[in-house]
Amino acid sequence: MFSSRKNAPAELKQVLVIRADIKMGKGKIAAQASHASVLATLDAQRQNKIWYDNWFKQGMKKIAVKVNSEEELMSIYRKGKQGKLPSSLINDAGHTQLPPGTATAVAIGPAPERLIDPITSSLKLL
Repeated sequence: MFSSRKNAPAELKQVLVIRADIKMGKGKIAAQASHASVLATLDAQRQNKIWYDNWFKQGMKKIAVKVNSEEELMSIYRKGKQGKLPSSLINDAGHTQLPPGTATAVAIGPAPERLIDPITSSLKLL
């Protein structure tokens, strides 16, 4: 993938999507976002090695945003999968603050910004 700059690699990023409608402490949010990031990154490594390698070279850009419901979270995840983008969905194990199976976070990317932005650009920053 190349950007409009001649022979320049596409700008790559990963977007971390966190549910804001459930009560999670800052540490819990960080853990859930980290789980999502790791799984989506491993997906990228398998799915598109060029995106994976270039994302690392570009500094591993990440953006954290929020949604206000499980339905919104699932919609973002489905759109990432439908777009064949590296994607992960995290369901909490239920060991601390949340009931088991609670959907908490999604990561989309690393992938070109031009492919992620149509899915996530309307979401507010966390």
